[in-house]
Amino acid sequence: MEWLTRFPHMDDETLRILKKGIDDGFRAFTRAYGDAIESFFDPLQFFLINAERIMVRTPWPVIVIVVALIAWLASRNWKIVIGCIATLLAIGYFDMWEDTMKTMSMIFVCTVLSIVIGIPIGIAMSRSERLQNMVNPVLDIMQTMPSFVYLIPVVMLLGIGKVPGLIAVVIYAIPPMIRLTNLGIRLVDKEVLEAADAFGSSAWQKLRDVQMPLALPTIMAGINQTIMMALAMVVIASMIGVQGLGQPVLKAIANQYFTLGIFNGLAIVGIAIVFDRISQAYGRRLQRHTETVH
Repeated sequence: MEWLTRFPHMDDETLRILKKGIDDGFRAFTRAYGDAIESFFDPLQFFLINAERIMVRTPWPVIVIVVALIAWLASRNWKIVIGCIATLLAIGYFDMWEDTMKTMSMIFVCTVLSIVIGIPIGIAMSRSERLQNMVNPVLDIMQTMPSFVYLIPVVMLLGIGKVPGLIAVVIYAIPPMIRLTNLGIRLVDKEVLEAADAFGSSAWQKLRDVQMPLALPTIMAGINQTIMMALAMVVIASMIGVQGLGQPVLKAIANQYFTLGIFNGLAIVGIAIVFDRISQAYGRRLQRHTETVH
């Protein structure tokens, strides 16, 4: 009855040879093409470094005013504006301002990349069932794969630094952007599309003037989820050199500094709430505007 309890598996020696072959192949690929791949990401590194420099060097009153203005334009709600200002002032008062600006710059770059990459993929998926069936399993893997696993190939290819951490964050955070763009376009009323066809609109005109505006509230929900997932990766990305609020949390874990971990953790929660309230409020305004037009 041993076969009932012992699952059939590959011979141990064969499995060891297979794993060794894959590892050696990946190392050889890294040695051969690692420098070329690293140079390919130089523009991304330039973008990230300059975004961080701008955020860190800008005087704090300017940052507070800009965030308050964005919150007001998005929500038209003084409670949200006051909450955003209070959160930023509390972060500054507890001496976490510079780390917060570094984290916000990384989230900004990650969100821009996710939008630039995710929206075109989502649009393409909405136009092709075959492509959707191909991409969905990849997105499932990206969302369910343990976060630490992303770091292994990225670090082997690009080493330790900002760019590898950013790439790992984007891989983790981009699936909602792609899925909700696809969903938003697919949910556009067929009668509206038929009316656009009746007026002789081309495929590009339908996408630009009908589908994208009507799908915008759903796309905004995707942006909101991308930001939240990127913030969730901050501490893990700090393990491979991404500066910001994640590094003090990592230090607190390693050295059992309770207050350091709690304060920086609350700062991450604070900026997550700021981003969430602003993006959700803007999404609701877009939804109301779309319903009124429709």
